[in-house]
Amino acid sequence: MAAASSDSPTACVALGDVVIVGGGCYGTFYAGQLQRARERGAATWRRLLVVDRDPRCRAAAELAATTDVELVVEPWDAFFDRYLSAPARPAASAPDTIVPSPLMPHLMFEWLLRRATARWPEREVRSRPVPAGPGTPYDAQAPDGTRYVSFADWLCPTHCIEPATCPVIRAPRTWEMGDAMEALTRRLDRAHRTAGPVLFTCRHRVYGVGMFDVATVLAGDELVAQAGAAEQPVDVLVATISACHGAASLLHLGPGAARPSRTRGTRAG
Repeated sequence: MAAASSDSPTACVALGDVVIVGGGCYGTFYAGQLQRARERGAATWRRLLVVDRDPRCRAAAELAATTDVELVVEPWDAFFDRYLSAPARPAASAPDTIVPSPLMPHLMFEWLLRRATARWPEREVRSRPVPAGPGTPYDAQAPDGTRYVSFADWLCPTHCIEPATCPVIRAPRTWEMGDAMEALTRRLDRAHRTAGPVLFTCRHRVYGVGMFDVATVLAGDELVAQAGAAEQPVDVLVATISACHGAASLLHLGPGAARPSRTRGTRAG
């Protein structure tokens, strides 16, 4: 996903809704950075939403005196089911964006899974572990099947914006996780029908805050719908990534229900 990215004081990043996942230390930091960016003319937005199920989260305490941050007290799954089903805004308007937390579950994959289950109630829809990684130095599989991968086999600086020159090795960053996920999808497809990848690519746009567009999430849902339209078994590789790190899962669609054949006397349509 191409994204505007600039911390230059002469650039202004125009955003619609900005949804920050979590009101803990990360979410509170991101909200504060965006507030500073707007104060200095580096960013504008329509709404700044911090979503956390705890009304006493850190953001509630530290941002209570501000009037430009709205705390949404709701579980993440419930919020995204509601928010992402709202009517789309005109394409020409400033993009609505999602700011993920490094410690959140694979929320956008889970949303796609719920959408697919509702779309095909008679069909097998489930999560599957990704059977192979993209060949990164760090590669670990969580108990829920999510595969966490990284090109870094070192401890990255907190809030690193993944610049062209890696601040740890002090050399050019020659890798890009999106390319690795594209190659992994092609490799998996040779063994079992695999579509995608659906990539939610987090890019740092202003004052070190990374985000991806809501439009990208909706496009991912459309890709899943297209992959399942043939009613053949298929896996869809879904990954939330940055340039260096990623979380990947497989959304498995079983075969569609067999359609009854037409018999004499039956009218089509």
